[in-house]
Amino acid sequence: MIKVLVPLANGFEDIEAVTIVDVLRRGGVTVVAASIHDTPDVAGAHGLRARADAVLSEVAGEDFDAIVIPGGSVGTENLKNCDAFVRMIIRQRERGGLLCAICAGPTVLQEAGLISPMHYATCYPTCQMELNCNWVNEPVVEHDRIITGQAPGSAMIFSLVVLKALKGEAVAKKVARGMVFDF
Repeated sequence: MIKVLVPLANGFEDIEAVTIVDVLRRGGVTVVAASIHDTPDVAGAHGLRARADAVLSEVAGEDFDAIVIPGGSVGTENLKNCDAFVRMIIRQRERGGLLCAICAGPTVLQEAGLISPMHYATCYPTCQMELNCNWVNEPVVEHDRIITGQAPGSAMIFSLVVLKALKGEAVAKKVARGMVFDF
């Protein structure tokens, strides 16, 4: 069973979080959407109200095959300020687990010291200066067990690339076909 953590913090980018969870679940991945707050209720950057599957404290000691960080400037700032989450992504990197982040999400990895100047990555263009790496102007970049996505418009392809990394190309293509998306 492949298990993925999607952290949700108030101010998360709505389309990114929903797309990540939906695509991975369509691909048969067990996804735990976890609120970093004391309650499972979280609010997206554009008014979406969501109820997470868990709160982070309930799953902080678990191992995940991947941690996938949605963007949103306020949401990512909240993630950067959540010590328990930062410890989780550091532990994920140390154990060789997959780390994925889209939009402003890669800045969380950068602040935790998980992106080096040798990495190739992408992010939302206005966040580019926050990344100390080889920034690539592409929708999705895979490098050294880190997958980064550029923006809300990249959410579908980013999610399918993450699914491909977890379950293989055949599964990702089957999910894409089912959504009438060219992958």
